[in-house]
Amino acid sequence: MSGDPLSGYEYHRSGPVTLYLGDAVQVMSVMPDASVDCIVTSPPFWGLRDYGTGAWAGGDPDCPHRTGRVRRVNGITCPACRARWIDPQYGLEATLDDYLDHLVAVFDQARRILTPTGTCWVNLGDCYSSASGGAPTAGRPQPGGLRPPRPRAQDTLPPKNLVGVPWRVALALQSRRWWLRNAIVWSKPNAMPESVRDRLSATYELLFLLTKSHSYYFNLDPIRVPLSRPEAADGTRVIGGSRKGHSGGVGATARRRGATTYGAGKYSGDDVGVEPRAGRGNLVPLGHAHTASHPRGRNPGDVWRIATRPYRGSHVAPFPVDLPLRAIAAGCPPGGVVLDPFSGAGTTGVAALQLGRRYVGVDIGASFHDQALSRLRPHLPDTSSEEGG
Repeated sequence: MSGDPLSGYEYHRSGPVTLYLGDAVQVMSVMPDASVDCIVTSPPFWGLRDYGTGAWAGGDPDCPHRTGRVRRVNGITCPACRARWIDPQYGLEATLDDYLDHLVAVFDQARRILTPTGTCWVNLGDCYSSASGGAPTAGRPQPGGLRPPRPRAQDTLPPKNLVGVPWRVALALQSRRWWLRNAIVWSKPNAMPESVRDRLSATYELLFLLTKSHSYYFNLDPIRVPLSRPEAADGTRVIGGSRKGHSGGVGATARRRGATTYGAGKYSGDDVGVEPRAGRGNLVPLGHAHTASHPRGRNPGDVWRIATRPYRGSHVAPFPVDLPLRAIAAGCPPGGVVLDPFSGAGTTGVAALQLGRRYVGVDIGASFHDQALSRLRPHLPDTSSEEGG
């Protein structure tokens, strides 16, 4: 019998892909320290949908298990037969505090297994309160449901309030020693229309870049936006701006670092207390300064315009592969290991394999792993390998 504590969770292993079946916290708790180079994930959004993973345990199997107005959340019992409702999914917590606690527990383990130079990319969407508990109706936290012992801020939100879930999660993780490096706006040009008349339609989600220290792997070159006038990158031409005659075509960032049209300034960056290049201390390839005039293209910025893509599987909310492709290309070293603790349909895995990285996926649903495998097989070097589970 194997002494590997992960063997009990292993669902599939083939070449660069390993899938584990189980709760994210439980699986990651037995993963080795510093064993993952990059995490790209989209946890279930709070109160958005029920993935149908719950079941009654114990009690009378013929009992209808009527719970009245008490919502079926993990751990409740049937008042008639005392059967217990077991549901390991995230996102249907009775309160926002419970949701935050669950995600903090996940990312505490994620921080431990991430390498010191690793990056973590977390996609989250927001919601509006529409019940007295402050949660959206889709998540079914209706009045009369399970209540916390004492009222808390989000439990008193009047209906129609934007809850601010992504930022609440990000700040909770920041308080747990994560470095919050970017809040990237994923702008959806083909966002789902909303039938609202007293506010603007929601057309974006957030993607947070978090790290476990100030020094981490980050290579901007693979995701640079190509220059429309590459011939201007050598600095021999003065292009654009009402003050181009005053600055000689040297960008503001370069001027702050002492650069002039005649070369380096009198004082170095250290002399004036300015970093000589963006990402100082980070593992950025030397000579690849993050400036707008870089010959390989400009920094794409923190607003990514990426269209959603249709998906025919039963998983209803996979993000487009373009999102993890950018995150992995910039935040994972070549040949590194990418983890998604909420693997779902395996979109992060598809991106990882396309970029030559290894992939580890964790999910509580075997059916989701089956969907993921059907998408991953075309990218595997040996498609004849037998799947586990």
